[in-house]
Amino acid sequence: MNLLSILLQAAPAAGGASQYSGILMMVLIFVVFYFFMIRPQSKRQKEIKKQREAMKQGDSVVTSGGIYGKVKDIKDTTVTVEIADKVLIKVDKNSVFATAEDAQTEAK
Repeated sequence: MNLLSILLQAAPAAGGASQYSGILMMVLIFVVFYFFMIRPQSKRQKEIKKQREAMKQGDSVVTSGGIYGKVKDIKDTTVTVEIADKVLIKVDKNSVFATAEDAQTEAK
């Protein structure tokens, strides 16, 4: 006999326990998803929001499109970024992230 046939024969013998095993398995899957996917993502979103609120002029940033630059002006919903000498672009505040170097210096 292989392992699958042994497990299939043992399942009906459990009786009432098999009713709760399905519910228990669903709860266990949800807990695993929460701790490995949902919780880390929400922590990361909070950290990004905190960095955006702490952004000031002169900070090095990268846009979601991959453009590196320095913050020149911050408004309610937009940020003006200097990407070269006297070359300014205006981008949405939600598409600007702190660079890795800035994040490392803030952590120290």
